[in-house]
Amino acid sequence: MFTVALTGGIGSGKTAVSDEFARLGVTVIDADLVARDVVAKGEPLLAGIVERFGESILLENGELDRKALRTRVFENSRDRDWLNSLLHPAIRKRMMDLAEAANGPYVLFAIPLLAESGNTRGFDRILVVDVPEAVQLQRTTARDSITREQAQAMLAAQASRQERLSIADDIVENTGSLEDLYRHIRQLHKNYTTLARNKTNLR
Repeated sequence: MFTVALTGGIGSGKTAVSDEFARLGVTVIDADLVARDVVAKGEPLLAGIVERFGESILLENGELDRKALRTRVFENSRDRDWLNSLLHPAIRKRMMDLAEAANGPYVLFAIPLLAESGNTRGFDRILVVDVPEAVQLQRTTARDSITREQAQAMLAAQASRQERLSIADDIVENTGSLEDLYRHIRQLHKNYTTLARNKTNLR
């Protein structure tokens, strides 16, 4: 199985990139969606989160209050590190299980916090969506209707632009038109398909 990990900072346009790969027929496994599954009501990981943060972290229906949890971990790096160490292994295992059942020449893993996890091994290629931090701030404040200060705090809690670029095998610069972006993705798709076939033929 040939695997590509897609990552990028907040406001970089990761979703536009992953959606286009999906439109081209690629199996896309989104870490954010898997993260929701592993902390769903009744899952063991949710019980661990409640044990640490208390039942105030739950909604009235017993499901995780993701907004409240996000606020807590953004304000406390120790809590953020604890949560990451709890969730990342479970998320990765669930994603690999989904990948094993996928069809197509390769699988794309959309992992926003790949650089932060420090666990970049095991992928054939790492694709980073890159934009200047000023663009991240502009897009995030507009998209989430938050202040510039709040957006800056969110950026500060993530890996830096340089840290993300340092793990990249391939880079998509997402500052041009959508057509420019899609053209680049089509070329990457062609390259990945070729690499995946070559890997299969070597077995």
